[in-house]
Amino acid sequence: MAVERESFLSVLEDSYTAYYNINKEDLPQDLPIVFKADYFRRGEKYWLSKSIPIWGNETNEFAFVFSSEVITVSQIEKAIQYALDDGLPRVKPHKEHQYTNIKTVFIANQFEDGALDLIKKKKFSKSYHWSLWGYTNLICCGVNTETEQVAVNKVGHDMQAYFKKLFAAQHKKKD
Repeated sequence: MAVERESFLSVLEDSYTAYYNINKEDLPQDLPIVFKADYFRRGEKYWLSKSIPIWGNETNEFAFVFSSEVITVSQIEKAIQYALDDGLPRVKPHKEHQYTNIKTVFIANQFEDGALDLIKKKKFSKSYHWSLWGYTNLICCGVNTETEQVAVNKVGHDMQAYFKKLFAAQHKKKD
């Protein structure tokens, strides 16, 4: 059962606005990027007052959403390189940094042969200060709106359930 790509992108953007800062400015023209989304979370615990911290924890994510009628292998390669080049310099590791993930999401009606396999095989990981100051993983996800197929790399396994829920919401909206 096919889902209209533009309406699916609208639902996706709405779901991201709950927790992410959406950015649609200064996007490269040579890539089919729709928006960038930044997520920042900090947790802290204190003893008696804020001047006596027990622990602190930061988790961040930089998401890049790409969409086109057909997405090719070369577009995926360029898009992932762009995401890494844009996201890695913004990572600020320190002793309370747990992780900063870089997420690339590709939404298309069709994918070129081998494109979804490339998404499944893509990996990148970087640790800071022997992982004492956190790490960065690359999460890749490809969503085919015609077949409702979702392809993810190993660290993006939770994205499959997320997109299944978005597809279900789209079908519910149609009814």
